Amino acid sequence: MTTPCKIAVLIGSLRQASWSRRVSHAIAALAPPSLQFDELDIGQLAFYNEDSEAKPPPEWVRFREQVRASQAVLFVTPEYNRSVPAVLKNALDVGSRPYGHSVWAHRPAAVISASPGAVGGFGAHHHLRQVLTALDMPTLAHPELYIGGVHRLFDEAGALNNDDTRTLLQRFLDRFEAWIEANAPRHNAEPHA
Repeated sequence: MTTPCKIAVLIGSLRQASWSRRVSHAIAALAPPSLQFDELDIGQLAFYNEDSEAKPPPEWVRFREQVRASQAVLFVTPEYNRSVPAVLKNALDVGSRPYGHSVWAHRPAAVISASPGAVGGFGAHHHLRQVLTALDMPTLAHPELYIGGVHRLFDEAGALNNDDTRTLLQRFLDRFEAWIEANAPRHNAEPHA
């Protein structure tokens, strides 16, 4: 049996019952055995401060090691004020430093944004893509997944109850798996900023 591809999942909301977290769990439930989704805790990361690099906080070290141990990254985020939540941007900053040692470089990525609103977090989605480009992460371009009206897609227990959305998520998963395979580093590239 082959080892499953380990995908680090970063959720842009800290709320346990958040819509982004529910979408993440729905994706993981649909995933084939070849993909293993591991949600990383980004809420406990101290705000990035370069002065702390002399003795990095243990949670920074642990987080960076978790990302390094993954083969790909899935970002699932709400939109706050037309952009990404601060907790997610902080996680990106922590992982991108110290300069020359980014854990993100060359790691295939995908973005899902979700919102009760009609446009499904479009602003956050595209701001996040802009950051991922700067971090040298090959990011799945299609299908773009903005989930609007997300509050209507789950039952009271948090389970996905919409067949069209299930089909959309399955199609997304299939493409993401192919994207990872096509963009996985063929060797251990030297880390860089």
